[in-house]
Amino acid sequence: MIRFAKLKLSETSRLRVVVGTVCGTLVCALAAVFADSFNFAEMSADHFRRSLATDILLPTLVGGPFFFFLLDKIRQLAVARVELQTLASTDSLTAVLNRGAFVMLVEAYLDKVDNEERINAGSLLIVDADHFKAINDTHGHQAGDHALKLIASAIQRRLSAVDIVGRIGGEEFCVFLPKAREEEARLVAEDIRQQIHAIAFPSDIDTGRLSVSVGGVSFTNRVTYKDIFAMADRFLYEAKAAGRNTVCLRSLPDMGR
Repeated sequence: MIRFAKLKLSETSRLRVVVGTVCGTLVCALAAVFADSFNFAEMSADHFRRSLATDILLPTLVGGPFFFFLLDKIRQLAVARVELQTLASTDSLTAVLNRGAFVMLVEAYLDKVDNEERINAGSLLIVDADHFKAINDTHGHQAGDHALKLIASAIQRRLSAVDIVGRIGGEEFCVFLPKAREEEARLVAEDIRQQIHAIAFPSDIDTGRLSVSVGGVSFTNRVTYKDIFAMADRFLYEAKAAGRNTVCLRSLPDMGR
């Protein structure tokens, strides 16, 4: 998704460079013609044709490359800025949001909901890889990194465009589902758990499976990120205590503010 957005931005920027170059060159040519037009009445036909050609060709040959160079440099700076923003908000290993960016987006959503008369529902899931230390100890840290990538990819495949996912810890991922009530959130959590458990790991020997425990909370009242994260984390521990590879999700009671 991030790569697609960057590609779309780059293509749009190139189109703007071309349009800007054409428009800028045309304006310069029209300005040159207008400035010279006061002398047209005194010119012979041959002189008029040469002056008109000069007024059009000179801005085209000089202004065209200038506008293209200038606008292309501006485009490159804009693309570089987007890439830096993406790097600053993205987990380098799994390509999902990092903790800071995830929390910022969720808090922004909750603040927006808090300022509206109609309170929307929502759900927060914490997805934690089971026995991750054993994966690192048995197969090595490179295999552990690969497992995290597989988990992140499985989570992303199940989410919609409006859902938010971030890596908030070593082997912990957080998913925010705007407007999702308990039934929908439970379905998403179960699908994520099942998809991840279907992954053979390591891929070269079909003897093991990845698994995750999921703790989640749904709300229909005004809440803070701190509130819902603390509750989801508590339910995650309950899922771990229940034997792992399971989902523990409940609706949050009205806590007020």
